[in-house]
Amino acid sequence: MDKEALYDFVARKTGKCKILVVGDVMLDKYYYGEVTRISPEAPVPINHVYNTKETLGGAANVAHNLALLGCETSICGFVGDDYHCQSLLDKFTARGIDYHGLITTDRPTTTKLRVIGGHQQMLRLDFEESAPIDGPYAERFLGYIRQKLNESLDCVIISDYGKGACTEDNCQKIIKLCHEHGVPVVVDPKGTNWVKYAHADYITPNLKEINQVLLEPIRNEDKPVEKAAHYVMRKFKLKNIIVTRSEHGLSLVRDGEIVHIPTKAQEVFDVSGAGDTVIAVFAMALAGGLSAADGAYMANLAASVVVAKLGTYAVSREELLKVLEAL
Repeated sequence: MDKEALYDFVARKTGKCKILVVGDVMLDKYYYGEVTRISPEAPVPINHVYNTKETLGGAANVAHNLALLGCETSICGFVGDDYHCQSLLDKFTARGIDYHGLITTDRPTTTKLRVIGGHQQMLRLDFEESAPIDGPYAERFLGYIRQKLNESLDCVIISDYGKGACTEDNCQKIIKLCHEHGVPVVVDPKGTNWVKYAHADYITPNLKEINQVLLEPIRNEDKPVEKAAHYVMRKFKLKNIIVTRSEHGLSLVRDGEIVHIPTKAQEVFDVSGAGDTVIAVFAMALAGGLSAADGAYMANLAASVVVAKLGTYAVSREELLKVLEAL
């Protein structure tokens, strides 16, 4: 690994990376407040809200990371005809993300609303419908992906949050289309049906997600992770795996190559969004022609920035450069 080469890549070459994110697009809303008393109407705390925030979530947060890193980013997924969709469009526009692949359905835009009292999450409200999406909506979804591949792409990310976009049929058609165009596919999985990701080039589960598809859960140690990764690769016909391992960093497992990358020591404040950052940075590295090991190394560094923040967070090129500079 050449740290100067990685720095130069992030500083000068990310703008040439064309990446499409497909999957479950979300909006994350936060109400921040302070609790000082209990309601006289019912035995519940009263949160005096002093700040609100809306951020890109799910597949949209992956796109957000890519855009802040300087990549040419487009997104494809499903939204509703509602206020939350308009908020998403405004944010995509502000960040230069091509959102022409968003397909309006008769469902609500998937939105997670969190109420925070001090540093404690008190309540979450979900606006969503997560039934599988097929029929005409799915046809338009796949049609847009085909169009983008014909225009040329360097990498496609499938960001599965279990909200209906990433059905087995959709995923298999996307992977096949990408391989017909010579474009690598990187998947952030959800649930236990990993058959739908068969033949993907890379998959990026965390330890909890990989344990869900094993007969017995494994410890967060190098050898068990290696063994589990090889088993999962054979069972689901996956080419390569990156296992994110929280305080133990991450592991890249391929045929003939195993790389364990320790975490960068610091305080972990909130792991939400770290997986989105890992897959975004790794896909960017692939799109730019870097090795898988170098991509995994940079992804681990970027995740160290995100876990030190509260709430969904996207890492910027400047932040990643700062971390690389400090090595």
